[in-house]
Amino acid sequence: MRYLIVTGMSGAGKTSAANTLEDIGFYCIDNMPVALISKFAELYSETNSGRDVAFIVDVRGETDFTPLESEVKSLKESGYDCKVMVMDCTDAVLINRYKETRRIHPLSAFRNIPVSEALLLERKLLSNIFELADYKIDTTYLSPVQTREQIQRLLLNNTKKKSLTTNIISFGFKNGIVAEADLVFDVRCFPNPFYIPELKNLTGLDAPVREYVMSSQQTMIFLEKLYDMIDFLLPNYISEGKKHLTVAIGCTGGKHRSVAIAEALTTHLKENGENAVVTHRDIRNGKT
Repeated sequence: MRYLIVTGMSGAGKTSAANTLEDIGFYCIDNMPVALISKFAELYSETNSGRDVAFIVDVRGETDFTPLESEVKSLKESGYDCKVMVMDCTDAVLINRYKETRRIHPLSAFRNIPVSEALLLERKLLSNIFELADYKIDTTYLSPVQTREQIQRLLLNNTKKKSLTTNIISFGFKNGIVAEADLVFDVRCFPNPFYIPELKNLTGLDAPVREYVMSSQQTMIFLEKLYDMIDFLLPNYISEGKKHLTVAIGCTGGKHRSVAIAEALTTHLKENGENAVVTHRDIRNGKT
């Protein structure tokens, strides 16, 4: 039985996350008072239902998230399998979302302040929780479908008894860097399938593109060095207590080279018994 606390910026996708979690079998509880989380877990565990539980927590009515930090630590110290998922997004995109939906940020209504100030305050309130997060999902450039897929990959694959999950994200630099990345690799220096007419409209998931990318000696040397670096780093991250590592691989548009190389790295890690998931952020948008 797993307990997952989902929090993050208002408008970043917590509701979508809750819907996805329900679809994969979680019992979701929205806006439960923080002080009752441990008590609920204690009582619920006695039912032996075995169903995973997700608590959706936001800033509604909260002025201090220190109790949430304490609850998370308390659950873990009591032996519960408890993780924290944080949903994030850039302030500029969040402001646009509020404009488009004509919704009011909870802190804007509560404190009678502009959305921009509300977001700054919310980030300050959540800063320590962001540090505790086991999973960080930045929805700035993700469609609802991509957000759903990433959550499914993380939670469904995390049933393996591994202490660290490696999330590999391919992206296009033209669409912005991956904000949550721990490691970023630029593969724009390798031959670009975009300039091959028969490959231009394919992606790195297609065999002809993958074969073209891997036919480059430079690419293969890079992959060998990349595998060696990641294999060296993972045990060190684990020894430091890191639970979630995000590796971003970028090309120009996020459609060809980065996708093929991200897939290759994911395959390598899985073959070594690691818990790895892959997301292709810009595969539908990339043009080069």
